[in-house]
Amino acid sequence: MPLLTVGHRGLMAVEPENTLRSFRRAEEAGVDEVELDVHLSKDGALVVMHDAAVDRTTDGTGLIADLTLAELRALDAGGGERVPVFAEAAGAVAGPIQAEIKDAAAARVLAGEIERLRLCGRITVISFHDAALRETRALLPDVPLALVTGRSTPGAPERAVEIGASMISCELAHLDTGVVARAHAAGLRVISWTVNTPADLARVRELGLDGVVTDTPEIVRAVSPAA
Repeated sequence: MPLLTVGHRGLMAVEPENTLRSFRRAEEAGVDEVELDVHLSKDGALVVMHDAAVDRTTDGTGLIADLTLAELRALDAGGGERVPVFAEAAGAVAGPIQAEIKDAAAARVLAGEIERLRLCGRITVISFHDAALRETRALLPDVPLALVTGRSTPGAPERAVEIGASMISCELAHLDTGVVARAHAAGLRVISWTVNTPADLARVRELGLDGVVTDTPEIVRAVSPAA
């Protein structure tokens, strides 16, 4: 089976992360799925950004939760790009999406948007937060889930099964053959982040993983030569 390729926040090595330009670039590069992150603004808009604060990725300062959508829209998210709302991001690409819930409070709003936009056939909801995934499962029983883990990777297979996830997305440095074997025995797919170098990709193949989350077009090409 070929490795699944996931564009991390679009294709953030070459475009401003979590922007429409980055998502389009990832799809043009041939990724199988585009990953993005969601938070809630002060006025309840589902906005696409990784950090809880805007400081690192925009020309503004402050927490997303303290800013209105209009205030967020006024920021430069890199190269003149604006902070998108989830519906815009979903509309910018034609293929599958992985939507990561960074703020657990966003789970219910995201579920509503998935239903409104009729995305059930092309979205996987992912999160570090078990509670967010459980709420998503309750609201959208048919939408696939993935548990994201870093240092907690050793317990990922069991947590994922308990939540009802079908995949785990684990930090590569914390993956080992035991975790992968337990996950596969439980019927879970295993992908890893963030795979950006030939050495990373070699480790992915050594572990027998099912996919990669990458920032770079070079890894996409290495995994999918026709891309």
